[in-house]
Amino acid sequence: MRRDLVLMYHSVEQCDHDPFQVTVRPDRFAGQLRWLRRAGWRGVAMRDLLRARAAGTADRLVGLTFDDGYADFVTEVMPLLARHGFTATVFVLAGRLGGDNAWDRPGPRKALMTAADVRRAADAGLEIGSHGLLHRPLPAADPAALAAEVGTSRAALSALCGQDVPGFCYPYGQVGAREVAAVKAAGYEYACAVGRSTLDSRYAVPRVFVGDRDGPTRLAAKWLRHRITAGGAR
Repeated sequence: MRRDLVLMYHSVEQCDHDPFQVTVRPDRFAGQLRWLRRAGWRGVAMRDLLRARAAGTADRLVGLTFDDGYADFVTEVMPLLARHGFTATVFVLAGRLGGDNAWDRPGPRKALMTAADVRRAADAGLEIGSHGLLHRPLPAADPAALAAEVGTSRAALSALCGQDVPGFCYPYGQVGAREVAAVKAAGYEYACAVGRSTLDSRYAVPRVFVGDRDGPTRLAAKWLRHRITAGGAR
């Protein structure tokens, strides 16, 4: 069974110091989108990618995902997506709206999307997904905390943006059978992980990390590696 190509981004802004490599410069990001378009790909939100796959129409679609819900998603990412006719999914931390990435010390301090930013993205046709409440590693959470991170965050974001929230993204990519069960019980249609696993593929969707060093040559290499590991050409 072939797997869809899903790219994993975080922040897009000018940044001189980034020890965790979560930032892509705007000019680099613009170049990556140009490469995708020229290579015949169209970037889409996860909900649209999965629905196209179910309908057998997902060839040449690539999922674009953005973890953590940084404020630069609105200021930097959305204009560039619109320029290329792409969409994307942004996974938001429902309990940190208007805050910052406190979990990433000593990395650079980055502002997170406000409630108004989330509504603006949703109104523009971007998919809002949940990244939990506070960016906690879920395998270490007790049952009540796990239920809140997964279920409460979904309800809060749905009420905020006035639309269904079909997708979840595991903080730090940490996921096991218990976390998958919690996501399913909360009513999500899918969930994103990081690498490949033996878990339910719809609730542990593997993704390809994209960073600031990824120019056309590196992107092409990652695309080729994905084709090989996914078991065939698209």
